[in-house]
Amino acid sequence: MGEEIPWPLRGWEAIQAGALTARALRRLYVPVYPGVHIPRGAELSAAHRARAAWLWSRREGVIAGLSAAAVLGSKWIEPEQPAELIHTNRRPPPQLVVHTDNLALGETQYVDGAAVTTPARTSFDVGRRLDLEPGVQRIDALMNATDVKVSDIEAVAATHPGVRGLDNLRRTLELVDGGAESPWETLTRLLFVQANFPPPQTQIPVLDGHGILIAVIDVGWREYLVGVDFEGAHHWINARQRHWDTERFTRLPELGWQDFRVTSRMVTRGSRLLLDRVGAALIARGCPKTW
Repeated sequence: MGEEIPWPLRGWEAIQAGALTARALRRLYVPVYPGVHIPRGAELSAAHRARAAWLWSRREGVIAGLSAAAVLGSKWIEPEQPAELIHTNRRPPPQLVVHTDNLALGETQYVDGAAVTTPARTSFDVGRRLDLEPGVQRIDALMNATDVKVSDIEAVAATHPGVRGLDNLRRTLELVDGGAESPWETLTRLLFVQANFPPPQTQIPVLDGHGILIAVIDVGWREYLVGVDFEGAHHWINARQRHWDTERFTRLPELGWQDFRVTSRMVTRGSRLLLDRVGAALIARGCPKTW
């Protein structure tokens, strides 16, 4: 067998280069965008879709928005999400959104040869375009993946005074925290922030008396030894994870922690009960009530 051909690809370029015949392209590949193909049956990720969109632009566009976030390593971006480009062509095909924004010097970088907005510029665009909760979720994930800081995003905003969405961006940046490792962890943290609880910390390491790491709590209040851990699907399907969870939830009370395990249903439908339980634990440990 020959070497695997990198994809997505521009079909006519592959044919001209002798990597594929026209017959093989028709038989083995399917189009994502006009002129851009992937192998038949291949699993298309958000990053693949982003690159396919860039190839559709004849390499003239800049990958932006959630597409840029995916290319920069951000998790939890669905492959069905339309790709986003900054480009001059205002008639994109389906599943591709084009923005005609202005980019300042230093707001683009290159990933595998493709132009992509920087983490700060990507966060700026995401935060001003999305509603509050999804905006916080997406910027949290990008901060986790790239270590971009709020000050970096604010510096981009200062370069673009008067653009649409700055008020939305400001409200979003007041709530972001790069410690969240999933969108559900972000929602869990926001639940307490928006209920006026004392600001929680994220990814709190818990050590035993010998300095050995016992657990990392998703969201919590270190000074009161109260924590909240989101329980995702991997806790149920991964036997090693289940064993670790059992061990750590046995040890946490021994170290003085009261830790609440929560699910997506508890965050979305049982939030009042969750707030009451965590609030009672905080008050019992001396936290002044602010909610």
